[in-house]
Amino acid sequence: MILSIIYFILILGLIVLVHEFGHFIFAKLFKIHVYEFSIGMGPVVLSTKKRREKKIKEHKKVSETIYCVRAIPIGGFVSLAGEGSEEDKTVKKENLMQSKPVWQRFLVMFFGAGNNFILALLVLFLAGLIFGNPNISTVIPKVIENSPMEKAGVKEGDKIIAIQGKTTKTLDDVQLYLTLNSTKETEFTILRDNKKQTIKVTPLTGKEKEEAGYSFGIQYNNKLEKGFVKSLNFAGQKFYSIARQVFITMKELVTGGVSPKELSGPVGIYTAVDTTRENGWYSVLILIALLSVNVGILNLIPFPAFDGGRILFLIIEKLRGKPVKAETENLIHNIGFFLLLALLVYVTFNDILRLF
Repeated sequence: MILSIIYFILILGLIVLVHEFGHFIFAKLFKIHVYEFSIGMGPVVLSTKKRREKKIKEHKKVSETIYCVRAIPIGGFVSLAGEGSEEDKTVKKENLMQSKPVWQRFLVMFFGAGNNFILALLVLFLAGLIFGNPNISTVIPKVIENSPMEKAGVKEGDKIIAIQGKTTKTLDDVQLYLTLNSTKETEFTILRDNKKQTIKVTPLTGKEKEEAGYSFGIQYNNKLEKGFVKSLNFAGQKFYSIARQVFITMKELVTGGVSPKELSGPVGIYTAVDTTRENGWYSVLILIALLSVNVGILNLIPFPAFDGGRILFLIIEKLRGKPVKAETENLIHNIGFFLLLALLVYVTFNDILRLF
């Protein structure tokens, strides 16, 4: 348990650090005053504030930014001058966030998520380079004997191109849709000899499923291929596949295909880390990439308090030719923040219920 907690803190800390560093580095690049760069939330554990104040008293040149590590290893933030509605007269006007052109503010907001995407690509590339690259094609390498798939007429070499009428681009798509349809008759569109066929398969359920060890009867190849170019290809394909899973899941949430009760918060992530850790470092690296892509995409959703919400206000400003009042924007972001807190409480409660 202690080891899993350490993994959880390190993984989440890395993803947050990379995200906030994206905001930070572009703020510095555009000479926006940064008050604080903080990893974690809650009470301050480590800080450069006292060292900074001491140097000020000694009339020495100091960094303008306070760097902090806080007690709760979930989240983090970069505090920029000019983000709020109150004007800070101690900071030069040209160093305020709102004094910068829209394109510069856009890059500051975007590159939190942008850095998460870069991290995911690098981690996937390293995973492939070190451990090897799996085939994520939807071609079926093996159909289990006497399984529902075999009885329905599915053969090795068939390519699954859709499940329940929904396109499957990668193996991840197949696994997601099979999970969503694991208890009901499912329609597969397969490609065999360049011809499309539609096959309906009823999965095994309950005790029958447990005894057989499967629902449908597809067995995918776990063979890993190594190579620099193969690792580059895998990183790009897997990144695309993970991003698709996020968008598919969001669509299923809106249309009712996935219940909000299936969402996971910190407790759910810890459970995933605990399970993944036992499967080795390759699985841990894939989980880091998965979480990093999720964090990046979710932060770009145009919802108040998210980076995407702030980007939306930049787009509105560009279209109107003038910014929305700072007080109005901050009020909307604050409302969004409290709604997100309520959602976090809800998903955490459901995560805890799943543990028992």
